[in-house]
Amino acid sequence: MEELFKRLSLGNALLILVILVAIFGTLFIFAKPAIDAYGLKFLVDPRWGVMVDSQTKTPSPSFQTQQGGINIEEDDLGEIGPQPTPPSLQKSTPSPQSPVNVEEDDLGDLTPPTPQNSSTSAQNLSTKGAPSTKGEGGPKVVYGGLVPLVGTILSTAIALIFAVPIALGIAIFLTEIAPPFIEKPVGIAIELLAAIPSIIYGMWGLFYFGPLIAELFGGSSVSLLVAGLVLGIMIIPFIASLSRDAMLTTPGVLKESAYAVGATKFEVIKDVIFPYAKRGIIGSIILALGRALGETMAVAFVIGGVFSLPKSLTDPTISIPVVLANNFAESSGIALSALFYLALILFLLSFGIITYGKFKFLSNRKG
Repeated sequence: MEELFKRLSLGNALLILVILVAIFGTLFIFAKPAIDAYGLKFLVDPRWGVMVDSQTKTPSPSFQTQQGGINIEEDDLGEIGPQPTPPSLQKSTPSPQSPVNVEEDDLGDLTPPTPQNSSTSAQNLSTKGAPSTKGEGGPKVVYGGLVPLVGTILSTAIALIFAVPIALGIAIFLTEIAPPFIEKPVGIAIELLAAIPSIIYGMWGLFYFGPLIAELFGGSSVSLLVAGLVLGIMIIPFIASLSRDAMLTTPGVLKESAYAVGATKFEVIKDVIFPYAKRGIIGSIILALGRALGETMAVAFVIGGVFSLPKSLTDPTISIPVVLANNFAESSGIALSALFYLALILFLLSFGIITYGKFKFLSNRKG
């Protein structure tokens, strides 16, 4: 029985690794065309869905007549207008006083003949002189991930800066300051906030919170600042609830010993509770960071959805999850591959940040 339990535990652990490898492999396979087409320049290119001409600039072909050796550049083609017909090509025209009957068969004789040996004929000018519209390889659509990448990082940073102090303050209040008749209702309210669907936060942010922020700070009611603050409100319950549970694990004897030697409540919180609950607090922040990086619906309502680098916090922009949600259904070809490239970048970004935090956490624990 014990051996079976060990095998089941090992299988469950390997299942998680298989899922991670499968997700990474799927994203990489579908993103491969965009990776080959754009490479790492994708990370610094702010264009998305922009049609560009891949033609390399080459000198325009010149046209040379056989008679005078005159070079006609492409820019001079617009100056070529109707030229006077040479006397040798002019057909004698009867005087107005003597009427002439022109038969239908004679109409073809009225057309001036075209010189056969001239290299500046109309056909040559139209086929050789007109600039090509296709260029080398033809026009192509360029996709870049700089704008959504910057939007994702900035909105997450705003959320953490806003949420972490408030969440830790709530956790301290619930564990050390609040009387019992307040502690339980507030604790339940915090847990209920964590259960609210993200789309509810987005609707609230769009119709109430966004206009309020725009009135206070200016700008639009959908902006990077609004998206970051809504994200911060969403992750406050996660940090507060997990940090409170970590602080409650502090042994009472440690706090009583600190009070016995004359420490104040602030000193007990700073020098006893925080160092003991540090691992749990860091873990709650890492989990909240992962939630903020991947949040989609709430951010889609309030960030603006504009492919533009924000010049200030009150400007609208876009994030990677919002790009994926808005464009995935109707994309195909290289556009779909570019979306998978963005998803791969988001996966690696989240995985890298969380892995760094975990390793940092483990090294601190060993120390």
